[in-house]
Amino acid sequence: MQIIYEYHDVSASQRLEGLAKEKLEKLEKKYDFVHRADVFFKTENRSDDYGMLCDIRLSMPGPRIFASSNAETFDTALNETVRDLEHQLRKIKEKMSEH
Repeated sequence: MQIIYEYHDVSASQRLEGLAKEKLEKLEKKYDFVHRADVFFKTENRSDDYGMLCDIRLSMPGPRIFASSNAETFDTALNETVRDLEHQLRKIKEKMSEH
């Protein structure tokens, strides 16, 4: 799987990229039809402490899927985003197996 990283108002981080790669490779093993991931790390000015955003867009045959989470840390936002994507992928795979 090809993984593209983009940072908005954040410094690039090898540790975050490694963590994202590890989680996305686990998804790829379960859902082999995914061929590309675009991972976005952003910061937002918010009144609460949830200003760290992680957006991930997955490309595959058919429509792309997207998930986004914000949290106090990028690690937490990444975990929540991947969990949301896995839920979406599970639904897609169920539909594919029905046909």
